[in-house]
Amino acid sequence: MSRDPVIDDFRTQIDEVDRAILAAVNRRLELVAALKRHKDEHGVDFVDTAREEQLLAAREQDNTGPLSRDGLRSFYTALLALCKRELG
Repeated sequence: MSRDPVIDDFRTQIDEVDRAILAAVNRRLELVAALKRHKDEHGVDFVDTAREEQLLAAREQDNTGPLSRDGLRSFYTALLALCKRELG
């Protein structure tokens, strides 16, 4: 901990947000795993590039900043790649 209570407070808030992000990513992985099982059972390809583009466009519409469009696309591209890598 620093000697500056303002820094400590910001760090505490950032830690809380990071824990929420981690929980959300894990929940997303659980949902995508269930979707993948369903798709596998029904002979549907796991990766749907049209859906990925639709998701990116929707998140761009949701984004009110300060995250840039390029930042948002980079984040979701990495998230989608992570899900594919984790779930095979």
